Amino acid sequence: MTGETTVRTAVRIHGRSTQRKALRALLDALPHHGGHLLVAGEPGLGRTTLLRWAARSFRAGPVLHLGPGPDGGAHVTVEQLLDTLRAASAAAPVLVCADDAHLWDAPARTALGRAMRRLSTADRVGLLLSVASDRAVAPEFARLPVVHLDPLAPSAAAALLDDATDGVAAPAVREQLLAEAEGNPALLVALARRLSPAELRGHRPLPRPLADAAVLAEVAGGAPSDPSAHARDLLLTVAAAGQTEDGTDVDAGLVHDALRRLRPEPGPGPREEPVPGPRADPGPGPRAEPVPEYLVLAGDRLRFRSPLVRRTVHATATPERRRAVHRALAEVLETGGHRLTGLLHRSWSLGGPEPAPASADRPAAVADRLAAVAADGAVPAPHRLRATAYARAAELTADGARRAERYTAAAEQALLAGRPDRARPLLAAARDSAAPAAVRGRAEWVRGVTELRDGPVGDAHQSLLLAASLLAADAPADAAAAALAAADAAWAAGDLSACLATLAPGPPHRRENPAPGSDGPADARSAAAHTAAVVHDHRVGMRALLEGRLDRAGAPLGQVVERGRTEGRPETLLRSAAAALLLGDVDAARRGGARALAAARQLGSDTLVPQALEYLAYAELRAGRHPQARTHAEEGLRTALRTGQRNTAAHHRAVLALAASIEEEPDVVARHVTAALDTARRHGLAQAATLAQWAAARADLGRGRPFDAADRLGLLVLPGPGRGHFAVWRLAVPCFVEAAVLAERHEDAREVLTDFADWAAFGADPQAAAQLARCHALLAPADHADALYRRALDRHDEAGGDFERARTALLYGKWLRRRRRPREARGRLGTALAGFERCGAGVWAAQARGELRALGAAPQGTGTGAPARLGLLTPQQLRIARHVAEGATNREVALALGVSTRTVDYHLRKVFAALGVRSRLELARTVGEAEQAREVRGAGEARRAGSYEKTGAQH
Repeated sequence: MTGETTVRTAVRIHGRSTQRKALRALLDALPHHGGHLLVAGEPGLGRTTLLRWAARSFRAGPVLHLGPGPDGGAHVTVEQLLDTLRAASAAAPVLVCADDAHLWDAPARTALGRAMRRLSTADRVGLLLSVASDRAVAPEFARLPVVHLDPLAPSAAAALLDDATDGVAAPAVREQLLAEAEGNPALLVALARRLSPAELRGHRPLPRPLADAAVLAEVAGGAPSDPSAHARDLLLTVAAAGQTEDGTDVDAGLVHDALRRLRPEPGPGPREEPVPGPRADPGPGPRAEPVPEYLVLAGDRLRFRSPLVRRTVHATATPERRRAVHRALAEVLETGGHRLTGLLHRSWSLGGPEPAPASADRPAAVADRLAAVAADGAVPAPHRLRATAYARAAELTADGARRAERYTAAAEQALLAGRPDRARPLLAAARDSAAPAAVRGRAEWVRGVTELRDGPVGDAHQSLLLAASLLAADAPADAAAAALAAADAAWAAGDLSACLATLAPGPPHRRENPAPGSDGPADARSAAAHTAAVVHDHRVGMRALLEGRLDRAGAPLGQVVERGRTEGRPETLLRSAAAALLLGDVDAARRGGARALAAARQLGSDTLVPQALEYLAYAELRAGRHPQARTHAEEGLRTALRTGQRNTAAHHRAVLALAASIEEEPDVVARHVTAALDTARRHGLAQAATLAQWAAARADLGRGRPFDAADRLGLLVLPGPGRGHFAVWRLAVPCFVEAAVLAERHEDAREVLTDFADWAAFGADPQAAAQLARCHALLAPADHADALYRRALDRHDEAGGDFERARTALLYGKWLRRRRRPREARGRLGTALAGFERCGAGVWAAQARGELRALGAAPQGTGTGAPARLGLLTPQQLRIARHVAEGATNREVALALGVSTRTVDYHLRKVFAALGVRSRLELARTVGEAEQAREVRGAGEARRAGSYEKTGAQH
């Protein structure tokens, strides 16, 4: 064991904030006591970088690096190591870094483990070890607290790539590098360095495979070596079987059946005794071999501990052995009736496209069979597997047009599987100017839908328009569907003129032949006709709606909604939900969204799940059911991020911001607004941006900041080039009018009411008529406002929705209180408080409580005394209130409670609102009264308890 002092050099780390926080806690504690920490992660994730960062950050004392001796032996005894560390820590704390401790031999690990156990916390020695998680952790380190390194998040990986390439990588190249690296920073950098400047900028094709054996072995530290031929074959077979499982665990029985075909059972003779350990073959056989340390056996499933090592094992095997393994797997799977996976492994046992005699196993024949089975809906298979099959069929296809068609089908399946990062390179491979227009049109359609969900929507609009023109001659129904998707892109961008132009009437479509692989000609014709009718009605109705012709929009959109009652395909159900939202039928939108969600989940279409949740969330929001909208949007955000749909994620963040804006969570609103706007600005999402900005303004208004709210909303609703999304800005008008009146901007408020009156008469928003009456009441003279408020409440009773009715009741109650009509005001404010509490609108409920207290009426069930009012506070708020009541500043409270001053300020505002106080002096008086009442109550209880004890003793 050797040691050397650390030369501190600058270390730049992307992501890893959680891991650095854990390391920082160890370093900060060393001046007082020692500690141990193990950093574990697969090769390339940055274990060494983190240790260097820790060494550079530690300033309290010396840093010592430990490593094995030159020949792998332990050249320092336990006693010598302890003496050295204790002597060093006597003067100052010591940080000991031991990188790649898994590479040490057993004696060195044992010595280090004993030294760790014999060091006490008083020794002020911090031991920081790193081990690779591609194999089992050595027993000597198994009980240490562990910091795990996971693959980088997409944003952190993208930032690292931009640093490594100075940001010159072409967007398509960047996407492929990020997808190929799978979040492994060392692999990402190695891949970027492998490319020439021309390849990096997209001027030349990228090498195939992008991550070849040399690059993978470099990052993984070489391919795993094992003296046992059986273990090497076992590793390769698990790695090969994982090719159809997306790298996850594989069936142990399949692996060992393939191994028996690969290595037939030996005849009589001496056999090597297996090394004791967990067994990978619990069933019958000549013997049970141990599981290599790179694998994990869980029940009847086998998996690699490290995805990188799995890829390395497969890539570094000899082509002959790799093909033999795939051939063995194909034979087992085909015997078991697994057609698609069997054919895939059969294809991997072959070479590339090449002329060969007529044979069932020649590449062209296998490619045709593979594409046919992938297209067969009767074959159960996830979209991810179908994408892999189509892509492999394309690789084995020599004809350019057919190859482009199969790459396009692979991209479409990858998109349905929620992997736009995999769809893009497949679409790039599908480019072939010689391909028929229908094939190129299909590719543009898939490309446009990919960008619509995860890219600039302006680019999506153009791709979808091109798709519609290319498909018009051979597939007019598909062309109409592509044009409707182009209108969706223009809608998302807020481009009304482009949306109307795209929805312009086109030539009538003719009946088409069913697609290959459908369930049958009759069923296919019926489904195609049904889909075409839905697309046509939606297109006609949407255009009429945007032109202001509700009389012409209602019938076709109503037909789309009605078809959603009997349709079972998620795409049609999503159209039904969208049409219902356009008509303002929120109940039908909720039904359509819920059915679309169920259908998408049943089909395993990960890409459609977040879209169904988006329609559900919007419907709940329009109905005023904010908690339900939040629930759907939270799940939608998780699935959108997991499936790489940043645009859909931005819409879910906007819904979450709107839901949080009525609650007491300003930090949550700000976080979702910032994230939504970040994507919306980069990808041109006008609708999501408008909703997010409305949410920020509504949060300001709810927290008593009308000037800020009016400034924000004025940019959205007042005429001008910066006005919000054409179909959304009117929804924010009632908020703007309320804020503008409070900010004394009456003329601005009146200016937008004409447009809003037209919107209310339009009938697409069930709340608009009541909101319009409320807005007029806010601007009306006193002799007219009373009747307008009553009219607004009557309209709310017709439309439903707790939140909007409670807002009207609150404004009416405030108006009544200021005109000295306390009894009427008390009734309206109590109704408002009940409505806000029922829909979880905490920040607005606080306003209602404040108004009730101003009337001298305590909210029902809360009591009127100081102790009861303190009972409204959370434990954290109560602690802060007591510190402030004792005279502490916000900074002093923050230091005492270990929180930020911003957190103290936030909670203190809530305390003031909940208690109805306006100054720290009033707060101190309220807390003092409550504490005094508590002491009096406690003394009385003690007297009663003493009386009971005395009575008991007498008896």
